[in-house]
Parts: sequence; structure tokens; C-alpha cells
Amino acid sequence: MRKLLTALLLLVLVGLGAFWVVTRPRPLAADALAGLVPDPTHGEQVFWAGGCAACHADAEAKGDEKLILAGGQRFPSPFGTFVAPNISSDPVAGIGAWSDLDLANAMVRGVSPEGAHYYPVFPYASYAKATLQDIVDLRAFLATLPADPTPSAPHEVGFPFNIRLSLGGWKYLFLDESWVVTGDLTPEEERGRYLAEALGHCGECHTPRNALGGMERARWFAGGPVPGGKGSFPNITPVKLSWSKADIVEYLTSGFTPDFDSAGGHMALVVENTAHLPAEDRAAIASYLKKVPPAE
Repeated sequence: MRKLLTALLLLVLVGLGAFWVVTRPRPLAADALAGLVPDPTHGEQVFWAGGCAACHADAEAKGDEKLILAGGQRFPSPFGTFVAPNISSDPVAGIGAWSDLDLANAMVRGVSPEGAHYYPVFPYASYAKATLQDIVDLRAFLATLPADPTPSAPHEVGFPFNIRLSLGGWKYLFLDESWVVTGDLTPEEERGRYLAEALGHCGECHTPRNALGGMERARWFAGGPVPGGKGSFPNITPVKLSWSKADIVEYLTSGFTPDFDSAGGHMALVVENTAHLPAEDRAAIASYLKKVPPAE
């Protein structure tokens, strides 16, 4: 009996050790940003490419109000309702006191300055592919934006999804920094891939998810139901998206489709972001979409 209890105790200790290894937060090294010089002018382009205002500004904001990142938008899902936090330059309510490394850890590792896991509703599963230079530049631009003292509202997530440590297991399963579309790509297509797969995080909406909320990379951009809502995200692989490259560029610029329709819902906010990008970046995204493997 004593040997059995000892064996069971060892198994429990091994299990706890494995759980800790798998689920512990993994921030970047303290010197990960060494030598990177921030460029706030380029950071503005990263801001629009990353879609920061689409989630963290008021959904009805117009013009310069888009730069007030007080949060508050609500995102229902099967796991609960998530609320976009304040990421303005306010040092208390927002992220004004964050360092460059704090933002980098949040975006590419999903780890807060306090060392806790962020929920993947924050699209770090896509931002993980972003360059650290772009993140440093983004941090420099965010510091120039207005401070807002509105406190962040808490997420409305119940047990067991409110156990943050378990998100380490989610990351172990689904945080994949490799590119989805590979092969012989032109420089324009590679730029489009970076914008669509990393900064623009297009897959977060347009790719189906499994029961645990992980993106099904084998069905990249094949569309799927809106989490916790009505309707569905469209399939934007070539099997469904038959628009020309010029049509796609126009849509990302004005929101108008070749069928004389226009972007609606959250996609209208996305177009407001892509319209700020250089024309060559919108063309790069269009070229990339033509290279995405067809998927039903």
C-alpha cells in the first residue's frame, strides 16, 4: 500500500509539473528589444494595419474620435462576453505606463505586464507573427494619442473559462507562429501575407474555429459563424471570392463591392483602417488573397 501511495504521489507531482510547464506564461527575454529605435511615423501605419481602433475606439466614432482608445466594445462568444479594454495613453486607466516590452509581450506572447495570460479574443495568435520593430513603432505612436480616464470594464466570463492559467494550455495547442500560406511568393505577396496573417489578423474572423476556439488552419479563410452572434463571416478564398485584384483594392479603399454593395457591420470598421494604408499595401493584400488555397 505504501508503495502504491508513493507511486500515486509521484504521478501527481509529475502531472503538476507538466501542467506548470505547459501553462506558465512565457514572456520575451528582457533584452528582446535591444537596439530597436522607435519610429512613431511608421507606427501610425502599424496602428491602422493592426486594426487597433476597430476594437478599442467607440464603434460609432468618426474622424479624430477614432484615436480615443477608451475601449468598451463588447464581443459575445460561446465562452462569455469580452469587453475591449482601454489602451489609451492614460497611465492609470490605459497603457500609458507600459514599456515597449510590455506591449510586445501582450501582442506576441499574450502576456500582461503582471505576468497573466490574456484571452485570445485579443488576437495575439496572429500578432505573434509581427516584427518586434513594428511593435516598438506602434508603442511610440500610441504614446502620442489622447489619454482617456475611462476604466476598462471586466470581461463577463464564467467558470471554467475564467481560469486564466488554463489559457497556457490553449496557447500550447494553438499559438502557431508559422505562416499559413507558404511557397514561392513574390515580395508583394509576402507583404500581403504579413498584413493579412499577422497585423491585419484577418484569419481571426474569416477562418473557422474548433470547439476550443482554435483557428482551423487547414480551412484558412473559409469563413464560419459569428461567435455568439447571428450570421457568418464569408469565405474569402478564391473558391468564393472571385473579385479581381482591382476589385479587392477598391473594397479595401472605399468599402464598395463590384456588385454595388458596401461593407457593413464590423467589416466597415476594418475598411476604415485599410483605407489609411498606402495603396501598395492594399494591392499586396489583394495579391495575397489570390494565393490563398481554395477551401470550402
